[in-house]
Amino acid sequence: MANTPQAEKRIRRNARRAEVNKARVSRIRTFVKRAESTIGAGDLAAAAAALAAAQPEMMRGVSKGVLHKNTVARKISRLAKRVKALEAAPAQG
Repeated sequence: MANTPQAEKRIRRNARRAEVNKARVSRIRTFVKRAESTIGAGDLAAAAAALAAAQPEMMRGVSKGVLHKNTVARKISRLAKRVKALEAAPAQG
């Protein structure tokens, strides 16, 4: 239990920040899931648009400190690779 006014304030502030960060991460996950589902459906135009919408959201998470930059870079790279594979798939078939 907090013993000082500053410790009490930190508890309140940490709770507010946790709510904001939770909402931010949830929003990012939604964008990523949308991109993954369009890639899975095989719709190249929708997948490219979903990736283009997800990228800035993910990078915003990095700048706000809720995600690590290498994690986001890896996820963006993997999504982009899957979208690129969609482009190549019709050309081969």
